[in-house]
Amino acid sequence: MSVHDTTRAPEAAREAVDVDPELFATEWEKWHRDKDARLASAHGFLAITGLHWLSAEPQGFPGVPGTWSTGPEGVAVELDEGTELVVDGVAVRGRHLFGVIPERGGVDAVWGDTVIEVAKRGGNDIIRPRHPGHPLRVAFTGTPAYEPDPRWVVTGRYEVFDEPRPTTVGASVEGLQHVYDAPGRVVFRLGGRELSLTAFNGHAPGSLTLLFTDETSGVTTYAANRNLTVEAPGPDGTVVLDFNRAVNLPCAYTDFATCPLPPAENRLPVAVEAGERIPHERGPVD
Repeated sequence: MSVHDTTRAPEAAREAVDVDPELFATEWEKWHRDKDARLASAHGFLAITGLHWLSAEPQGFPGVPGTWSTGPEGVAVELDEGTELVVDGVAVRGRHLFGVIPERGGVDAVWGDTVIEVAKRGGNDIIRPRHPGHPLRVAFTGTPAYEPDPRWVVTGRYEVFDEPRPTTVGASVEGLQHVYDAPGRVVFRLGGRELSLTAFNGHAPGSLTLLFTDETSGVTTYAANRNLTVEAPGPDGTVVLDFNRAVNLPCAYTDFATCPLPPAENRLPVAVEAGERIPHERGPVD
């Protein structure tokens, strides 16, 4: 598949491109189905029933056994007699110390058909129970999206910073902040303008994550953030941005997510009418 020359805006590139439209749409539809399937898996984000913040004071929470606390030794739970959790395949009873959870790390504790996520976000220890019967998951019918269009595939270049820049961003939870190291930025053209987005490291080795908003945000796409994964740059720094694969983060569906917001400079002054739209769970989509 070829991509657009970045000197041209998608809205101006009306001529045919060297791509089979049916194959392009078929590949996108499979990708989108797979993405929604992961989101709505038995213990995916749509199965979360609560977001609970731990403190030094032991507390009980709905939908989870025992009392939970955190301190210098990390997260601990005190289970009632006869109750057990399974952690890393091992049954635990009584008091169990999970230890210090690293930032953005997590451990799963299984209790029947519920998975209790024990994690650290923004320097805070949290637990999030995930139950497959949660109504949000059961009622999920898929994420609305723009029709896939090859015109929204553009090339750009990746510019590496001299050294990674610690970048503080807000979160979908008020008062919470995340700090990420930004290794560089991606420069590209849309709407006849040269634009750039600060990039963070992606999940796959060498890949990049672009958190952004644009002129569709809060209109047809989720207001707080959009996320685009970019494969590892080529030897010359060339990257391919397929805005058809711009996705919602979990906070677009549930209030129990702690998703990062884009850095201030990642607000695009154009309407990116591609990718996922506002979920049905957040309101009507025209």
